[in-house]
Amino acid sequence: MSTKTIEEKQYLLRFKCDTKSHLTVLDYEVCKTNCPDKLCTVFCPAEVYKWEGNRMQVGYEGCHECGSCRIGCPHQNIKWEYPKGGHGIVFRLA
Repeated sequence: MSTKTIEEKQYLLRFKCDTKSHLTVLDYEVCKTNCPDKLCTVFCPAEVYKWEGNRMQVGYEGCHECGSCRIGCPHQNIKWEYPKGGHGIVFRLA
């Protein structure tokens, strides 16, 4: 059995996106002033969180729904909910 890279595994994921994000940054000012390391940009395996300019950008469309942002933000500044029924990640078998 061969070992797959994270990129190969992510290729097996498909997404049915809703028009409304299931991820919410509660206070963008907390990211800007109280979080110099921007840890969510590091621990999210889908790279949903990007610091661009002076604001956090959230690309919820590619979320793996792992919940790491729900517990990983040191300021509890990210609200994570399940996507609306019928939306979100779709797994394919290789």
